[in-house]
Formats: sequence, structure tokens, C-alpha cells
Amino acid sequence: MSNENSRLKNVKILREKKGWTQEKLAQEAGISYQTLIKIEHGGIKNPRMETLIKIARVLEVSIDKIIEY
Repeated sequence: MSNENSRLKNVKILREKKGWTQEKLAQEAGISYQTLIKIEHGGIKNPRMETLIKIARVLEVSIDKIIEY
């Protein structure tokens, strides 16, 4: 995983803290399961802001908590 992609590693950490599966987070956020997998594993280098907002909202955190610079 490159440094660019690793900045989104907090999505997985925050999801696991809630005890949610990838399927649960994708469903709650209204995004596809495949998109979430790609975000967590670095397959999407620059996810859309709308997607990050959806994820942050359901994880009940600010966007800066899921994006690590």
C-alpha cells in the first residue's frame, strides 16, 4: 500500500471500533460494498468527497478523522 492510499486506513480502524462489518458500513453509508473494499485496501486513491462524507457521517466522526495526512 502506498503512502497516498494509506491515509484512508482510519476507515477500517473506525469501522472495526464500531464492531461493523464492511457490508454493514457500506449499507449504512449508502455506498457499494466494492467501493468500501477499495477504499480500505487502497484501490481508490482519491475517493469522491461525497463518499467520504457518507462514511464519516455513519461512523459519527469528522472527515479529518478518516483522512490521515
